[in-house]
Amino acid sequence: MPSASQVPQWDVHRLPHAEGKNFLVTGGNAGIGYFVAEQLAGSGAMVVLGSRNRAKAEEAITSISSRVPGARVKHLPLDLADLGSLKASVDALGLDRLDAVVHNAGVALDHPPRRETTAGHELMLATNHLGHFALTHHLAPLLTATAGSRIVTTGSFAAKSERLDLDDLQSTHNYQPKRAYARSKLAQMLSAVELDRRLRAAGSTTLSVIVHPGGALDSLTPSRPPFHVRSAGERLRHLPLGLFVQGKDAAAWPAVHAVLDPGVRGGQMWAPRLFGLRGMPRIEPLWTHLADTTSATRLWAASCDLTGIDLTFPIHHPC
Repeated sequence: MPSASQVPQWDVHRLPHAEGKNFLVTGGNAGIGYFVAEQLAGSGAMVVLGSRNRAKAEEAITSISSRVPGARVKHLPLDLADLGSLKASVDALGLDRLDAVVHNAGVALDHPPRRETTAGHELMLATNHLGHFALTHHLAPLLTATAGSRIVTTGSFAAKSERLDLDDLQSTHNYQPKRAYARSKLAQMLSAVELDRRLRAAGSTTLSVIVHPGGALDSLTPSRPPFHVRSAGERLRHLPLGLFVQGKDAAAWPAVHAVLDPGVRGGQMWAPRLFGLRGMPRIEPLWTHLADTTSATRLWAASCDLTGIDLTFPIHHPC
């Protein structure tokens, strides 16, 4: 057995080969999700961009294809805020297996008033948490048909200092946009930990893993025209911030690592190495409130009730 010094170091610039694998990245048409998709495409896998906006997804596919020779990338129409549309979206995937899904898409509102989906759910909770919760349910047959598949949930540093109000999960009585966003991300993360517990209890080989990208700035992010163009002046003005935060290309590394590294285990959280804000990915201990099984159980029940689904995993035994 090789010693620890003989185990190859993870290199984000020389990713493991993943030919023949299928990955779905929600929100893969822009921001951090775009760079997750671009980097995963470089591994040789088929990468599906889940996005509401077809035009932006096509721009992203053109950009990835121009940088990754032979990239296999396609678009899947996906609206996480519309729970009733998700089964049809998954049916449209046209795949018989799925090796990983990266729950990356999200919405962040900065100002009141409080907004709701057509189903009456607060928009950020609906998109960031409930939509991904329901999507996981519809993807379950594909994921469980694939040995060692992974569900990678993108959390946020903003959730570290927040706590859920399970009696006002949708911020009906006390709506503060930044707090509602942080709580929606905390709900995602807490649910991901609970999901892995349930997968382990069911004897599944599917893993649920949390990542958070740290601090990411557009001004430190490489240009990807037409949806992101960074001038040399912007880069130089914000270069000192690179001591503390990073670009969205580097912020994608924890998710890419969680998808591709064979050493990743279910229930882990991967984050940037330096203070959780920048650098290469490493395991970060679960925050205390993410290990709260009582809150996780209550959140799970509330999520089932709000989405109208019972998220359980059929157990397959792939060859």
